[in-house]
Amino acid sequence: MTAQANIIAFDGAAPPVSHTLVPRENFRDDKTKEQVAVWSEVIPTVPQYAQIKVIQRKRKLPSGVTRAVTRVEVPIMEAVNAQNAQGYTAAPKVAYTEAFEVVSYAHERSTIAGRRLARQLALNVAGGVSTTVTPVAIGPAPELFDQLVFTS
Repeated sequence: MTAQANIIAFDGAAPPVSHTLVPRENFRDDKTKEQVAVWSEVIPTVPQYAQIKVIQRKRKLPSGVTRAVTRVEVPIMEAVNAQNAQGYTAAPKVAYTEAFEVVSYAHERSTIAGRRLARQLALNVAGGVSTTVTPVAIGPAPELFDQLVFTS
């Protein structure tokens, strides 16, 4: 198992901004029988509930198929632009959360090479990539989807 380490990723802004997500927790959910790992940003001026978050889940379904999920959540803060008659301005709250989730289903007879091929095809289709790209093989998401290795 790989150790749960920081994730560094660029967003889709112009120009792109780098985000560093640090490990927050790693546990087994006894209710859902899933392994769960959570990362989030650490920005000192933003409340924890309003930080970008990555959540991974892995579980074996009764059919023997492994379901692996990587979810990214980006909280969007509401705009605070007024104060009351006493001069008090409320702290901003999360207005809504943008989320993107990637789910894979791996049959117990599948291979790393086959899972990597399917993952790379899906990412290329989603990204509109029509040129040759070297598949990324390391990091929490590729290791979860390709090797079915969950971070510890």
